[in-house]
Amino acid sequence: MKIKSSLMAMGLAVSLFHATAFAQSPAELNDLEIAHVAYVADNIDIRYAHLALAISKNPEVREFANTMIRDHEAVNEQALALLKKLNAQPQDNFLSKSLQINAEKLIDEMSKLRGDEFDKRYAANELAYHKAVNDLVENAFIPNIENAEVKALFEAGLQIFKAHEGHATMMVGKLK
Repeated sequence: MKIKSSLMAMGLAVSLFHATAFAQSPAELNDLEIAHVAYVADNIDIRYAHLALAISKNPEVREFANTMIRDHEAVNEQALALLKKLNAQPQDNFLSKSLQINAEKLIDEMSKLRGDEFDKRYAANELAYHKAVNDLVENAFIPNIENAEVKALFEAGLQIFKAHEGHATMMVGKLK
């Protein structure tokens, strides 16, 4: 089971970037495309968290899920306010579409699990997801964002999501 969860988590990280081999690099996205990827990624994690609240009875998993909902919704609200201020619309792109497709598959898979099996899978996914997204934000997005306000929002969000990654790491360790 541990090997299967590890392989599935690695598969998520790989699938997050799968489209880059066939389309373009995340570093080539413009600010509005980057904003849309981040918004989609936040909404996906919110969906994962709602699934955890619907399935898990583990208090730590439920607490983590509530934190994900609270923090990701707050970041999305800030992002939407900034887009409104800038009179801009986010732009769909290859990466946001790939994230959505992969999330649907993962939600379908996780929705069939129960008990410890679900909790371990959810925790492993959260860790892999945050590692992959944090790496993408830190190394591909932030260095290439042109608008200073957008860059500042991403830098602040990255600090929050790195804390999530640390929390997910601890949760995975406790659920082994």
